[in-house]
Amino acid sequence: MKEVTQMEPYKVIAAAAEAELVEKKSRFIGNMLLTKSEDEAKEFIADIRSKHKDATHVVYTYILKNPFVTRFSDDGEPQGTAGKPALEVLQREGIWDVTLTITRYFGGTLLGAGGLVRAYAKTAKLTLDAAGIALMKEVHTAEISLPYTTYGKVEDYLKSTPIRLIDTNFQEDVTLKVLLEPASLPQLQSFLQEETSGRVAARIVKTEFMAFGG
Repeated sequence: MKEVTQMEPYKVIAAAAEAELVEKKSRFIGNMLLTKSEDEAKEFIADIRSKHKDATHVVYTYILKNPFVTRFSDDGEPQGTAGKPALEVLQREGIWDVTLTITRYFGGTLLGAGGLVRAYAKTAKLTLDAAGIALMKEVHTAEISLPYTTYGKVEDYLKSTPIRLIDTNFQEDVTLKVLLEPASLPQLQSFLQEETSGRVAARIVKTEFMAFGG
């Protein structure tokens, strides 16, 4: 997997997720969380182990972007049959800053090496599908203060764009707080200038790297 630079968009999971697979009476429970550091990853793994103290195995893998780290554990399963197949699912999808655990409750029937690889890989994919994918990218938080007479037109415009309205404050004027990618800013400014004869412009109050869209 290619390491990415700090401001280059990269894939992350959209939400924490859980998924389950039953294979020959063995239960495989996948849990996935966005984690930005090894401490966060280890804390999540410890939480899952605590929750499933009676499980046969708690396999895990995690991938971090900055600094670049990948780890996996088979947790007593035959070498190469559990953590690595799960890691490879995440790598194929290009996912970063994620920790995945797969908890197994043995059902009494041996699956064999090939069966284990398929079961852990399938559980990883089911959990990733449940989590969904977002993009971590540079995003502006901007404020727009405008008169009530133009509020409706601006609100309708925002609904037709990828710009995300996150707050509306009604006082003497209307103040909108929005999230938008830098590429959306020129068109927004042009629209505001045209609709208000140059009296209103979006003011950038913060720029950060965050999950935004897919």
